[in-house]
Amino acid sequence: MPQSLNAVLHPTSVIAAPRLSRRVGANLTLVSETFQHTGSFKFRAAYHLASKVPQRQIIAASSGNFGQALAYACGLLGKSCRVVMPATSARVKMDAVREYGGTIDEVDTSVKSRAERLAELAADCPDAYVASAYDDPLVIEGNASLGEEIAALGDLFDAVIAPVGGGGLTAGLITGLRRAGRSTPVIGAEPLLGNDAARSLRAGRIVVNESEPQTLADGARTLSLGRRNWEILHTGLAGIVEVPETSIAQGVKLLFELANLKAEPTGALAVAALLTEPERFRGQSVCCVISGGNVDGEVYRTLLR
Repeated sequence: MPQSLNAVLHPTSVIAAPRLSRRVGANLTLVSETFQHTGSFKFRAAYHLASKVPQRQIIAASSGNFGQALAYACGLLGKSCRVVMPATSARVKMDAVREYGGTIDEVDTSVKSRAERLAELAADCPDAYVASAYDDPLVIEGNASLGEEIAALGDLFDAVIAPVGGGGLTAGLITGLRRAGRSTPVIGAEPLLGNDAARSLRAGRIVVNESEPQTLADGARTLSLGRRNWEILHTGLAGIVEVPETSIAQGVKLLFELANLKAEPTGALAVAALLTEPERFRGQSVCCVISGGNVDGEVYRTLLR
């Protein structure tokens, strides 16, 4: 019998950020998953999924964080995984997938999408479980554990802001907070270059990007929200802030300079949302979810400069 998710998780890191709070004009609490297993919240989803499905092989598509989390989780559980990754994925993430024992299938997304390649692999591996990095009830349930941890901090926040790409994190946060009896508004922070979630909310239906958006926030380079996530997000999200690339870069830099925290660009989206719409959150108590810290050294040095 595999250990439960709560038995293997690192509890999230709760960080007061007084200097950053003064900079953005809001009372910030950083909930950081940068110290989670494999450096991001994705371990919550990956372990929960891998521990619940009976299949011994799991295949998935990922820009990196879910892939390395799945590889690590499968290693803990004696399973194997194969991960379709864009050739443009961060090297640090690709290296980690291999280090944790996963197999990578690189794809040129200008020629073939991750989903298309994953479908090909699924046809070749009929006994494998095909895992979505975000659009799977087991993924949402795993991520709900973070919402429950935030709820356990008390009724402290006017809003929780978290990155949104495929929607697995925000759907999980809403689920976990609701389960704990909290009605704290959850607000998505999405790259303006890939604002399909914001456009979806405005349209009242899922809107799909024509191609993977080449935003700094590589964890949000998704074509659309997941359908299972949409069922939760179209009524559960309190809104989305569309974040320009300059604010994403500034968010990474400010987390380093004012909170002593290394975050990847996707992980900095929540802080970047505050920089994008400062008047919306001025004077409020805000929980910013820093979703991960896996960033290539050269990219990080460039952002800090």
